Amino acid sequence: MNTRLVDSLLQIITSLTLEERLLLQERLNSMAIQLTPGVCGGQPRIRNTRIPVWTLVAFRQQGADDAELLRNYPTLTKDDLTAAWAYYAQHEEELNCVLAAINEDDNA
Repeated sequence: MNTRLVDSLLQIITSLTLEERLLLQERLNSMAIQLTPGVCGGQPRIRNTRIPVWTLVAFRQQGADDAELLRNYPTLTKDDLTAAWAYYAQHEEELNCVLAAINEDDNA
C-alpha cells in the first residue's frame, strides 16, 4: 500500500472548500455507475456488478425500501444505492423509458 500517496490525498482533501468537497463527492458517486457495451445490454449498472440501475428503481417503485434492497442484494452498499438514486434523478426520463419498455414486454 502506498501510504505516502494516501497521506498526500488526505492533505489535499482536507484543504478543499466545502463546495469542492461536494463536487468531489458527486464525482466519486458517479463512478459507482458504469455503462459498458455488452454488459447488461449497455444499461447503467452498479459498478462491477450485473445489477442495472433500472432494476433497483423498479423494486423501489414497487415499495421496496433501501434495507430490503440491501438484504436482497448483499453485495450492494448504501453508497451504491445512493449513487443509483442520484443517477436516476439525473436520468429519470431515460430510465422510465426502459422501465416502460420492460413492462410492455411483460404484458405482451
